[in-house]
Amino acid sequence: MRIHTLLRPHWKALTLALVAVVGETFADILQPWPIKVVIDNVVQSKKLPGWLDAFVAGVFAGDKYATLNFAVAAVAIIAVMGAVSGYMQKYLTTRVSQWVGHDLRRIVYQHIQRLSLAEHHESRSGDLIMRMTSDISAIQDFINSALLGILVNLLTLVGILGVMFYINWRFTLLALSIVPVLFFVVYFYTRRIKAASRAVRKREGELLSGVAEVLTSIHVVQAFAREDYEDRRFASESRSNVEAGLQARSVKARLSPIVEVTVAVGMCLVLAYGGRLALAGQLSAGVLVVFLLYLGKLYKPIRDLSKMTDTVAKASVGYERIQEILEIESGIRNLPDARPARPFSGCIEFDHVSFGYHGEVPVLADVSFRIEPGQVAAIVGPSGTGKTTIAGLITRFYDPLSGAVRIDGTDVREYTLKSLRDQISIVLQDTLLFRATIWDNISYGRPDASPEDTIEAATLANAHEFIAKLPHGYATMVGERGVTLSGGQRQRIAIARAIVRNAPILILDEPTAGLDAASEQAVIDALDRLMKGRTSVVIAHHLGTIRHADVIFVIKDCELVEQGTHEGLLADNGVYAELRRIQTPGAAMLTADQPATS
Repeated sequence: MRIHTLLRPHWKALTLALVAVVGETFADILQPWPIKVVIDNVVQSKKLPGWLDAFVAGVFAGDKYATLNFAVAAVAIIAVMGAVSGYMQKYLTTRVSQWVGHDLRRIVYQHIQRLSLAEHHESRSGDLIMRMTSDISAIQDFINSALLGILVNLLTLVGILGVMFYINWRFTLLALSIVPVLFFVVYFYTRRIKAASRAVRKREGELLSGVAEVLTSIHVVQAFAREDYEDRRFASESRSNVEAGLQARSVKARLSPIVEVTVAVGMCLVLAYGGRLALAGQLSAGVLVVFLLYLGKLYKPIRDLSKMTDTVAKASVGYERIQEILEIESGIRNLPDARPARPFSGCIEFDHVSFGYHGEVPVLADVSFRIEPGQVAAIVGPSGTGKTTIAGLITRFYDPLSGAVRIDGTDVREYTLKSLRDQISIVLQDTLLFRATIWDNISYGRPDASPEDTIEAATLANAHEFIAKLPHGYATMVGERGVTLSGGQRQRIAIARAIVRNAPILILDEPTAGLDAASEQAVIDALDRLMKGRTSVVIAHHLGTIRHADVIFVIKDCELVEQGTHEGLLADNGVYAELRRIQTPGAAMLTADQPATS
């Protein structure tokens, strides 16, 4: 992405702003001339040039105050022209900068959302937020104050130089003798300012990431009474941020006084030379005054350009940081020949699937199984054996390193991501709700759901009763991440969200973990209704919740070691039976003919 592609849609506003820039520059160049007219043609009674004298006489009636009136009117007209042009230029560039910022935020946000989970796990949320806010604001500041501001100063500089050469070329060359020094100073410090700005951005991103991490885990911090530790860690990060900021400010602060001193040297040279010429009668007072005024105006754009180095450096760093994000290609994306999926019947097949995060330690090794349409399949096994990874491969949060995951006989990579995930509902162990109404949270997966469908889904999920008792019912706002609701209530809303989606494939990732007995039973009842008529994959830790599954797959040490029904696996007296005995001590006395009850 290039900045000109973002500016192109706003070319009309930028063209008008450019016209305003020309008007502002013209007004700036003309501003000292009325003073020269007053000194030379009013005070010293010199004649105006022939064409101008005729114009003044015709417009201002040719009396003795005509030239003065002309000078006064010229001051007012030039001021109005400069004010109107300046307003239009600032208004238009501000408008363009705001819309470019909007477009850029939207592009970055869309890209971030579509990065795979692997890329998100490698990124820090605070740093991503910094890139979407502060870095984009730096680009907006550049467009607002520097993009056409640089052009204004360059045009003003060229115009003033032209006038100054016209007035006295020797003066002008003397004034320009300091320009090489100025450009060398600006060039030297620009590189250092950019490096310092990048260091500040990096520190700010780390600081914000730390804050975001603590705020999202505040219950852990308070549960372990680690507030003092987090205070110290934050203070350390904040001090590092302060040190980086002070170092950057130190570099920036050196530039301005160096420029001011160099400009003063140039002014002294011209004043000394011009003063001697005026005292010798070789130069009129009006010419000397107007030249000194132009000299001040000549150095002002140079000063402004030197000050803009900070804005340009920040925008350059921000643009590079945004480009770094946009250049990340998601490992999970639509293949060139991907097609929309037809309505699924729900047959899921793993064909010699192997997977490892970052291609390193294997999580799954040569796993093969098949789930028939409408079956309830349970995935069980010790912790850390890849059960949740299987769910991630079905939804294509990850792609296998080898083998294939198929739905209805087609590799999931041949479907577009949206059409694949539109037909899968997920209920996670860690239920995530948004800060929105319960209406919005339930209908999140199906925004066009009618109120009747939403209420019916909540009823089937055993959630309608407690929702009706809330202060505002379904219009009650849920706290961030659902903290204003109990674990069982959040889980039942998540189940209602899955019900209203009405997808043919359902994935349940330990949906009853951490619930008390009453909440667990309410959730299990809701899940039984949810799973009817759907292909359901249940990742279970508590084996009592999946004893009625049509098929159970047992994962251990990255491999599929057993599969069968609850009773059959108990009879085999293998890994599943051992897990069952661990969870139910009395189960050691039971046999396959006398199965344990949950």
